[in-house]
Amino acid sequence: MQLLRTYLPDFISLIFPQLCAACDAGLVAGEDIICTDCRYNLPFTNFHQLPDNIVAQQFWGKLNIEAAYALYYFNKGGKVQNLVHHLKYSSMPRIGNVLGEIAGAQLKQNGTFATVDYVIPVPLHKKRLKERGYNQSAHFAEGIASVLDCNCEIDNLIRKVATKTQTHKSRFARFENMKDVFEVASPQKLVGKHILLVDDIITTGSTLEACGMELLKVPGLRLSIATIAYAE
Repeated sequence: MQLLRTYLPDFISLIFPQLCAACDAGLVAGEDIICTDCRYNLPFTNFHQLPDNIVAQQFWGKLNIEAAYALYYFNKGGKVQNLVHHLKYSSMPRIGNVLGEIAGAQLKQNGTFATVDYVIPVPLHKKRLKERGYNQSAHFAEGIASVLDCNCEIDNLIRKVATKTQTHKSRFARFENMKDVFEVASPQKLVGKHILLVDDIITTGSTLEACGMELLKVPGLRLSIATIAYAE
């Protein structure tokens, strides 16, 4: 029986190999979701070391934020795109948790992020949530919160309106499309707190901006932002 327990996982992996969600290489014992090579060689931004990074600059003059961050650079057709695609469309929510843990380890090195009280994901509309079965950003938020040792508030920020795709819209059109879309369900819980708002990818930042504007209506709230990837 002990031999069966020892070798059964290896036998199953021969028939149904687990593949790296970034490069599709076979995972070996001890690897989880992402192979060792990708864990160390994906295009990290190191924005946690750069206070005036490109993501932070996107919100200058728009949102009063403490800090902003993205874990990876996003390149079309690259490994990070594979990760995000599998996270959103291949029923692999655990990718979000793993990436959140990686991001959390970096953010923990930055004193600003170390003071976060709550991690809040950009919400999906209930119709989209039902279709997908999970919010990919919520899993990223849970991973970060587990490392920063803070709370994750999944249901406090609500998307009231199901918006259409933003892909082909200009930045102004994207922002207009996001007006009055979000609502804070329990603002009293966030008074005076440092909130880390997270999403999967940042391009123009219009969705994060709309969420941030709603959150900053809460008295004394301090806001920071983190995403899985930054699309140049």
